[in-house]
Amino acid sequence: MNDLDERLLAAHAAGEDERLVALYTEAADTANDQDAACFFLTHAYIFALEQNHPALEDLRNRLVAAGRETP
Repeated sequence: MNDLDERLLAAHAAGEDERLVALYTEAADTANDQDAACFFLTHAYIFALEQNHPALEDLRNRLVAAGRETP
C-alpha cells in the first residue's frame, strides 16, 4: 500500500470529506491512465457535491473534458 492509499483510508475512517476531495483529486492527477483518473475524479466530484466544495466546478469541467459528464 502506498502513502496516498493510506491517507485515503485514514481520511475515510475519520470522516474528513473535505480532505477526501483533495486526496481523490491527487489520485486522479497521478493516475496511470484516463480510466483510473476519471474513477478518482468521480469520487472527488461526489464528495465535492456533498459539501458544495470550492473545487466543484473545476472537477466537473475535468470530467466534461474527459467525456465522462455532459456539458
